[in-house]
Amino acid sequence: MNQKLIFVLFVCASFMTFLSCAQNLEVNRSSRYCNPLPMILGPGGNAAGDVTVIRENGTYYMYCTGGGAWYSKDMMNWSFQTVANVPVAPDVTKYNGKFYMCGNDCPLYIADDPLGPFTVLGDWKNTPDVAGGWNGAFDVDIFIDDDNKPYLYYSGKGVSGIYVVELDPNDLTSFSSPVKHLIEFNNEHVWERYGESNEYPDVAWIEGPWMQKHNGIYYLQYSASGTQWKTYASGYYTSKSPTGPFTYAPNNPLLRKTEGLVTGTAHGSIVEGPDGNLWQFYTIVLSDPPGGRRIGMDRIVFDENGNMSVKITDTPQWAPDFKTDSQKEDCGSLPLTINKVNAWNALSKFSSEQDGRYASYAVDNFSGTWWEPKPNDVEPSITIELSPATEFDVVQLFTIDGLRLMFNQDWRTIERLREDPPSYIYQYKIEVSLDGKNYLTAFDQTSNNISKNTIYEEIPPIECRFVRLTITDWPKTSPLKLNEFTIFGKASGFLPAQESIPGKQ
Repeated sequence: MNQKLIFVLFVCASFMTFLSCAQNLEVNRSSRYCNPLPMILGPGGNAAGDVTVIRENGTYYMYCTGGGAWYSKDMMNWSFQTVANVPVAPDVTKYNGKFYMCGNDCPLYIADDPLGPFTVLGDWKNTPDVAGGWNGAFDVDIFIDDDNKPYLYYSGKGVSGIYVVELDPNDLTSFSSPVKHLIEFNNEHVWERYGESNEYPDVAWIEGPWMQKHNGIYYLQYSASGTQWKTYASGYYTSKSPTGPFTYAPNNPLLRKTEGLVTGTAHGSIVEGPDGNLWQFYTIVLSDPPGGRRIGMDRIVFDENGNMSVKITDTPQWAPDFKTDSQKEDCGSLPLTINKVNAWNALSKFSSEQDGRYASYAVDNFSGTWWEPKPNDVEPSITIELSPATEFDVVQLFTIDGLRLMFNQDWRTIERLREDPPSYIYQYKIEVSLDGKNYLTAFDQTSNNISKNTIYEEIPPIECRFVRLTITDWPKTSPLKLNEFTIFGKASGFLPAQESIPGKQ
């Protein structure tokens, strides 16, 4: 039996399995998450970093720079609600049955419910002058200790560092102790320095404090070098007291990633997840547009010495409520599409592209570039051959199980977006094939009506060699700009070398 006949029989058998899987196999759509998180965008709400997440009566509430609020039962499926008065870098804390919200250069707000309405309680009173470390409440965090004492942590500007003051339990707008300076910029901590190469030894921006108590230890988290850099990162100090003295952790930085789609990981918060473990939420800084940001989350683990660590992820991971013995293990799905639109992949195709906005940019694993099809391309598409590209390689088949799309968002006018965010409703479909000729729809979102600029979806597992993305509609107020298209999955079989494949050059 010759190789061509073997190949045809294999394709026929696989296609029948392919059809069966597409029709019968279902997945738990909340079993995995993938960073950046696919947050809904709504009127007065944009998930644009500086993220605080709290838990109240089994529901999680998220607040970000960009306004609005999100809520979820499982930290996976978030609903959006317009909430007035959400400031830049919001912090929300429950104290004595009320919810207090503060942020950059704003008064303290109060509400009976985490979704508001929040009304002004008052400005901060009896505060020190700038020389004493006060700057009008920049990147604040109200922490309530186990003895119900409230503390305010805040950052100075530039290199000045992090401060703490005890608040009056009867009036949280008043200080009840002298301000204490806890930490400042240390240029021996190279990751704290300004710049994409941390090249400024005397410049930094220390910000974003978050206090977390765990097993009797106080963990003071902070961010540096600045939110405009992909070197933006977080570190932490520890103490046996909420007011110090604090010791620099030996495994710093806690959060730092400078390559790929998840970069500039800092300024976030910690919350107990549905699994009983602590989870880290953080800001993600994009390469383009400058200042563009998203949200990420990952598990926190502690070693036998109490050192805290976070493995930053950018591939599908088990959800916080996924109850199995392997819930802390990587689920194993890999990105399959990176750099597979190029001269070596002759069977990968695209419908159109503009100069400087090439289709290859949609699969380069970099947020600073994007694919922009021609204006007359009414249904732009990219077809990717997942198999190796040369005639000397075996034909690798893959079982795909996830999809990520990231669209370019111009974040240069923050206040306009907070008041009037644009619509980000994208409609699309994913088709798959074993032979590059016969395609089957594996995932259909051609009727989508949910506004998101980052998308992650579980795909019912299906074996294929070719994947095609077709975008059927998008907001026509601006050109289509796709930063990244990622298909996730695992190798699941192979054929002989590609010289036996019809149409392979």
